[in-house]
Amino acid sequence: MNELFLSVRNVSKRFGAVQALDDVDLSVHKGEILCLVGENGSGKSTLIKIISGVVEPDSGEIFIEDRHYKKLTVSEAMKAGIQVIYQDLSLFPNLSVAENISLNQRMEKRERFVNWKEVREIAERELKNIGKYIDPDVMVEELSAADKQIVAITRALTLGAKLIVMDEPTTALTKKEVDTLFTIINDLKQKDISIIFVSHKLSEVFKISERVTVLRDGKKVGDFDSKELSNEKLVFYMTGKKIINTQFSCDKENDREAPLLEVRNLSKRGNFIDISFKLNKGEILGITGLLGSGRSELAQSIFGLNDPDSGEILIDGKSVRIRSTWQAISLGICYLPEDRLVKGLFIDKEIGQNLEVTILKGFIGAGGLIRRNKLKNKIESLAKELNIKTPSLDLPASSLSGGNQQKVVVAKWIAANPKIFILDGPTVGIDVGSKSDIHQIIRGLAEKGVGIIMISDEIPEVLQNTNRILVMGRGRIIKEIETSCTNEEELNTIVTMARKEDKEAALVP
Repeated sequence: MNELFLSVRNVSKRFGAVQALDDVDLSVHKGEILCLVGENGSGKSTLIKIISGVVEPDSGEIFIEDRHYKKLTVSEAMKAGIQVIYQDLSLFPNLSVAENISLNQRMEKRERFVNWKEVREIAERELKNIGKYIDPDVMVEELSAADKQIVAITRALTLGAKLIVMDEPTTALTKKEVDTLFTIINDLKQKDISIIFVSHKLSEVFKISERVTVLRDGKKVGDFDSKELSNEKLVFYMTGKKIINTQFSCDKENDREAPLLEVRNLSKRGNFIDISFKLNKGEILGITGLLGSGRSELAQSIFGLNDPDSGEILIDGKSVRIRSTWQAISLGICYLPEDRLVKGLFIDKEIGQNLEVTILKGFIGAGGLIRRNKLKNKIESLAKELNIKTPSLDLPASSLSGGNQQKVVVAKWIAANPKIFILDGPTVGIDVGSKSDIHQIIRGLAEKGVGIIMISDEIPEVLQNTNRILVMGRGRIIKEIETSCTNEEELNTIVTMARKEDKEAALVP
């Protein structure tokens, strides 16, 4: 094992009543790929912020190479070679690849004038060093998610990175793109650059890591050689409980009834074209495909957020024109958006206020007064039913972990008694324990006869929790498959082929 690059010793951090980190150690050797795992709220984000100088610990020590720090500033961390690539990548979409890669370096030197030729040359050279060609003049907003990730890594290297922290780097990447990213990470390892890889996708943890550090409830559970871990062991270390995954199956008798939802030849210019499918009572229909395939836009059209140009939607066999979200809700349709923080929650409002938003009207009594006691009992019952972990429903939604925030969004729609529930990315950025809880909630709704549409780019999730799958690409349904008749390899191949065809044709004519 190479010499240590980073050593964090006995670090603790408290935010108000919450002990985010409690006497935590972490070490990373030069050229090592370390995976940092734990449930939402385990302390991963706080530890990363301490390592990168964003947050000052209450106690503990940090050693970078041979230098000792009681507290670390952002500039000190960067000078020491620590770079963090967050999930949102923090790129400038309206600037070129070359500008994103090189301008930080120019600004560090405090140059009054920009040598644009040099900016471009630096970008070309660094991209060549990483083994990936991207046109340096292209605007970042035009790049694929995979190429944006490459630009973020290249930028970190131009700033002299010796340790790169990658937070959920494979979100929205295909299997092939993940493999390319892992090749780059392994190449960086050969150059003695250290990697801290943060992911909820355990298959990737096993594939890329040499060593795994597990956090739970702000404490370090331990360091483990990844070769000596099993999926079951790692899940237990992260959650403190055994999680058993089973295959979803629905009642075939429901197929004989009229469908809850039928979509006929639905089109929206620039989004999707000629979409037709049926959703039965008690069914979980999976929709997968890459970002830009039109899947989210389709969901929004069914929920009244994206008026289609042509086609027909039928609810219980009756044709409807859904012009607003309130009309959709009155028809029994509910929609969980992919971006829960922006579109799913009133993030600064109380948890209780978020839970009551879909049912408040039903608790208004005579004289327009709200029946507060009955409403309080209802939202407390919802929170208990979905196991939302919080000291108080009076706290803001921002105080919750990602998994519990998602449960709040799900709970508010369950309260509305949906017949049809569309969930877009229901477990994006959620830890393994909360993910299992969300899956069980969705299955429970299906067992009660709710028709579920689950949109996800996580192939194992789709395979395990649906009975039928639609693969979308280029705004069309590429293939419809019975879940029991396919596997992960085949589904990945179909999605990858859709991406290949996407590059050869316009999304929608």
